[in-house]
Amino acid sequence: MPETALDIQIRTLPHQPGVYQYFDVDDRLIYVGKAKDIKKRVSSYFTKHHDYGKTRVLVKNIASIKHIVVDTENDALLLENNFIKKYQPKYNVMLKDDKSYPWICVKNERFPRVFPTRRVIKDGSEYFGPYTSMKTVKTLLGLIKGLYQLRTCNYDLSEAKIEAGKYRVCLEYHLGNCKGACEGKETEEEYHSNIEAIREILKGNFKDSLQQFRKQMKTFAANMQFEDAQKIKEKLEILENYQSKSTIVNPKISNVDVFSIVSDETYAYVNFLQLSYGSIIRSHTLELKKKLQESDKQLLELAITEIRQRFNSNSKEIYVPFKVDLGEEVKVSVPKLGDKKSIVDLSERNAKYYRMDKLKQIKIVDPDRHANRIMAQMKADLRLSEEPRHIECFDNSNIQGTNPVAACVVFKNGKPSKKDYRHFNIKTVEGPDDFASMEEVVYRRYKRLLEEDQPLPQLVIIDGGKGQLSSALKSLDLLGLRGKIAIIGIAKRLEELFYPDDPIPLYLDKKSETLKIIQQLRNEAHRFGIEHHRNKRSKSALKTELENINGVGEQTIVDLMKHFKTVKRIANAKLDELEPIIGASRANKIYNYYHKE
Repeated sequence: MPETALDIQIRTLPHQPGVYQYFDVDDRLIYVGKAKDIKKRVSSYFTKHHDYGKTRVLVKNIASIKHIVVDTENDALLLENNFIKKYQPKYNVMLKDDKSYPWICVKNERFPRVFPTRRVIKDGSEYFGPYTSMKTVKTLLGLIKGLYQLRTCNYDLSEAKIEAGKYRVCLEYHLGNCKGACEGKETEEEYHSNIEAIREILKGNFKDSLQQFRKQMKTFAANMQFEDAQKIKEKLEILENYQSKSTIVNPKISNVDVFSIVSDETYAYVNFLQLSYGSIIRSHTLELKKKLQESDKQLLELAITEIRQRFNSNSKEIYVPFKVDLGEEVKVSVPKLGDKKSIVDLSERNAKYYRMDKLKQIKIVDPDRHANRIMAQMKADLRLSEEPRHIECFDNSNIQGTNPVAACVVFKNGKPSKKDYRHFNIKTVEGPDDFASMEEVVYRRYKRLLEEDQPLPQLVIIDGGKGQLSSALKSLDLLGLRGKIAIIGIAKRLEELFYPDDPIPLYLDKKSETLKIIQQLRNEAHRFGIEHHRNKRSKSALKTELENINGVGEQTIVDLMKHFKTVKRIANAKLDELEPIIGASRANKIYNYYHKE
């Protein structure tokens, strides 16, 4: 075959780090990616088979390729992230969080004001943040207002205008919230010392302010200025109270960013904690929508770049749960124990809680999306060819070899469908034989569904290991259903999942939703089977015990059970309690039977 323009483009790509862009026939950007080696990465799209359907569709739609070579991997990460945000290509991860965050501005003025804003203007002012909620901003500004007397007016307090007496102090001065810089009642040097202390507080450093206030308090107390000393003491208490509410990690851990990721089939959640002077000063979780089954490593690298850009972080060290490639400018640590590991675990818990909250909201607002996500997750986790919308689970019950029964429970779209539950009394098996019993009930269940032209499940779960699974398979073979219904066995001890003709079991993550649904199915089948078994045993025991009494027939037993409910209550009943229900003669017989002594 002659080479196409696309083949020539691929062959001439450089072995350099950079960003590649895929365009469709209409010259629309459909995908952006970064790579250590552009040629190797792009070539891999066209030379290997892709299991995931969307990736195959992407490759079919590529009409042309462009690339940008950069110096470092970190530059590639930043460029990729900027392109994704700017152009939002069809097949790239979608950053779900695009809201504007609040900042605290220290205005570039002779007597700087400190106020909240959502607009960052490049006029030489300092901006601290962004903060993830306005509540945090208000709390910090309330703290600052309680500690330092700053102006709130927007006057131009130039030296010439103050000397000319252009302004007069306002109500804030008389309330004690401002020291009257507009009338020259406060020096620029004194005001700026307060601003410097505020800068440190906004960075998370309370140490300098605490030391300064303690020193002032002692000075006032030594000079017998007890009212002033009390005011400073109150400010100390405000500052110490605020600091105590901060999550203290370890004073030695400072200027560090912590990231973790939790993901499922369609979404990923990346949590970010920023540490300064041993305290967590910021927490944020970013939601990402997967498009091409991106790995956690790819998603975490993209999210770290986006979050650090968004929150203007310059931390030189990052803690993560696994190794990521972020270039040489940042030190990446994967803590294994101690305080550092604890903070990564805390970040992961935050990501999990955020995901749980999102899922709860989805369940309420869009239950179909919740079911679709779980079905897609189960299909991937259990390596199925289709989503298990209809699942059936079988369990045997034959306590001490008596009254063998079995239960079949049915889940549809991940939820119990109790009207479809079925009990089975074992008919062809003598004695306690779990394998033969399983073979019988599976055969009876699916023979009936076939005869009645009822829909078959996409997945059958057998409560038991290889033995029970093999027995169930015999029945599917007899019915010609092998390969048409997916079937697995779950062993109780280690929650091992067994597949037909595969000696090695599958182990799912203990916290995965797929395993939780399988466990729920298994437990429900066990409960339903035990309930039926108990009923059968109690009827058998009741019949045997009461029928042993001469002169007591079936109707007498029914009348007694209606009134007393249990055999134990009948046995303990007094003669005058029995007589009104069944008459004196039969009451005497039953009473004497249970009170022979």
